[in-house]
Amino acid sequence: MNALKNLQKHLMTSTSYMIPFVVAGGILFAISVMLSGEAAVPDSGWLAKLNQIGAAGLTLFIPILGGYIAFSMADKPGLAPGMIGAYLANEIGAGFIGGIIAGFLAGYVVNVLKKIKLSPSFRTIGTIFIYPLGGTFIVGFIIVFLIGEPIAVFMEWMTTTLNSMSGAAKVPLGGILGSMIAFDMGGPVNKVAATFAQTQVDTLPFLMGGVGVAICVPPIGLGLATLFFPKKFTSVEKDSGIAALLMGGVGITEGAIPFATADPLKVIPSLMAGSVVGNISAFLFGALNHAPWGGLIVLPVVEGRFGYLVSVLLGACTTAVALWVLKKDAVQEESSTNEETEEEDLDDLEITIDQL
Repeated sequence: MNALKNLQKHLMTSTSYMIPFVVAGGILFAISVMLSGEAAVPDSGWLAKLNQIGAAGLTLFIPILGGYIAFSMADKPGLAPGMIGAYLANEIGAGFIGGIIAGFLAGYVVNVLKKIKLSPSFRTIGTIFIYPLGGTFIVGFIIVFLIGEPIAVFMEWMTTTLNSMSGAAKVPLGGILGSMIAFDMGGPVNKVAATFAQTQVDTLPFLMGGVGVAICVPPIGLGLATLFFPKKFTSVEKDSGIAALLMGGVGITEGAIPFATADPLKVIPSLMAGSVVGNISAFLFGALNHAPWGGLIVLPVVEGRFGYLVSVLLGACTTAVALWVLKKDAVQEESSTNEETEEEDLDDLEITIDQL
């Protein structure tokens, strides 16, 4: 159990370092296409150069993923073996799974190398020279000559299998990814689902088509609920609803967190229901998202925009209606709280009188 927790810890550490590359690269990529006015990558002018900047971020995120897994396990000496190993895995075609395996392998190898006793005069050299060099050689050799090709074959099989899904076959996958995205809104479960789709954006854009919808449904659904059913929310929550709409539009699921924190047992199931509906709908409509990001900001790089927008609307309305059904009126909640406070005050008064 502890080993599993450690694996999760290393993976979450690396994901937190990887996300800025995905954000910067994905948004610049989307902006370059949006400004070009066509649902295609610009191939000339300053927009092509802007797209090149965005593509650089998207190219780097798998090496960053592998590098910081190794960093989490073995500190700085693990960075070079992890990044180089993940880069090689990606070049071979092993994709993000190869990158993750390379990262864990690099962390383990460097930790083993650290057990070799060095004289005090060689310890500094070991950190900046011996461990990174030895780790890179060993990990690179294993990836290139031993496990890279089998992982690439598995990735090709997985890509072919997922691409062959159609109609109802996509429903279970959409349900799982949608519920994971909304469950903790940017937390570890969300990141697993988002990373899975983001790292497949070049080969399986339908995954980001669904996940891109699921990402923005929770805050947009909450924003709509504050507008359609204002009695269910306090004045502070109503103000937060506008911000949630904006955050949902640019693909920031965390816009739903303040609402979920205040009433998790009713809000989180509502968010999950909306994201599941949105994700499955986008799969069934055949929406393809070519940017590793979600929300409405990616519309310029979405194929099947009508289906994508309808899916967002269906998911958001599902969340709003679920909140209407599950949540009590905010006025009732406030009045019941006041009544409880008054009863406690009366009890305290009675005790005081009895003591007198």
